[in-house]
Amino acid sequence: MTGPNSSSRFTKSPEAGAFGPPLIGALLRVPWEAVQRSMLERLHERGFEDLDAAHLNVFQYPGPQGARPSDLAARLRMTKQALSYLLRELERLGYLERLPDPADRRSKRVALTPRGTSAVRVIREAVEEVETTWAQQLGPKRFSQLRALLIELNQPA
Repeated sequence: MTGPNSSSRFTKSPEAGAFGPPLIGALLRVPWEAVQRSMLERLHERGFEDLDAAHLNVFQYPGPQGARPSDLAARLRMTKQALSYLLRELERLGYLERLPDPADRRSKRVALTPRGTSAVRVIREAVEEVETTWAQQLGPKRFSQLRALLIELNQPA
């Protein structure tokens, strides 16, 4: 990559001397920001202009479908209050609804609406395009290795 997101971003900054080279969090942040930007651009191009970066948290893989709000908040590492705010917003915008849990009528489950399902398809399309670009940039073998390593790191310890 070249430009503001390239590795040169990490080579000669005034802070580098004080703190040393970037750690893995910084190195993962830049690609994640590129993915997020791509998702939002594609969503907005396809008529989902009302979604913003905060809403994307709720759609993170594997998605909210069928989850109890409290379980979803724990998975996303959000407070129940913060998630409740996002769920209310996404309900108001027509992306999801909270339905009674058939196993426990006192509890609710998150269900995507057709609009929410369409948004997820657009998000996946945008990310697949980023993956294609990165595979071209890194070469198929190196990209496959990167993907395999990330899958390994995402396995429970």
